Amino acid sequence: MQQVQIAHAKAHFSALLERVEAGEEIIIARRGKAIARLVPESHAQRSAADVFHEIWELGGFDLEAPPELSMDAQKIDLD
Repeated sequence: MQQVQIAHAKAHFSALLERVEAGEEIIIARRGKAIARLVPESHAQRSAADVFHEIWELGGFDLEAPPELSMDAQKIDLD
């Protein structure tokens, strides 16, 4: 964990974020007193497409089709 002053953080923000992405924790200080902390995101957000891709690579889904429902117009309540 490294502590940096505000001016340094402002001047090198992109580089600090790259280090945070790599797993480091950065403390931002004003006159030597910690005021903020940059930490890596604990849970990476995944899209539905990412999850589907992982499942597909494991062999896909093993789902059974639901049983067919009768479409008797007299039994359907439209109200």
